[in-house]
Amino acid sequence: MQARMKNPAYVLPDSLKGIGTMMQAIAESGLPQELQEIVGLRASQINGCSACIHSHTANLVKAGTSTERLAAVVAWREAPFFTDAERAALALTEHVTRLADRSAQAVSDELWDEVADHFDERELSALILVIGVTNLFNRINATIQEPAGRTWG
Repeated sequence: MQARMKNPAYVLPDSLKGIGTMMQAIAESGLPQELQEIVGLRASQINGCSACIHSHTANLVKAGTSTERLAAVVAWREAPFFTDAERAALALTEHVTRLADRSAQAVSDELWDEVADHFDERELSALILVIGVTNLFNRINATIQEPAGRTWG
């Protein structure tokens, strides 16, 4: 498989400056890197972005995430391998990623309160930004048909 075009982030390299600044702020937020990758993996699974699934999986393997946890991300609700905080983050990821599937609020007050119980304002901000930027890259990669393992990860 070959991409339709060079990734727009490389065609317009100045676009990466803002994203790089945002990613640095996320890295300094206190939100655990493993959780950032798990959330990115889950959003990418939902969106069917093979390039991002590959990248997040590679990063998690490199960081030493267990095979059990890695394999269970797609079915996290039924798997015993995640903390309550991780479950809250994964639930938020699914709600934000599936905005078009909502019938009411994108994120219910109940879910918001659950997530806020586990993360301080900086961590919660980073979590929301990770979900958003992952969805951005998922959509770019899906549009240009970015193949897994060619650009990211």
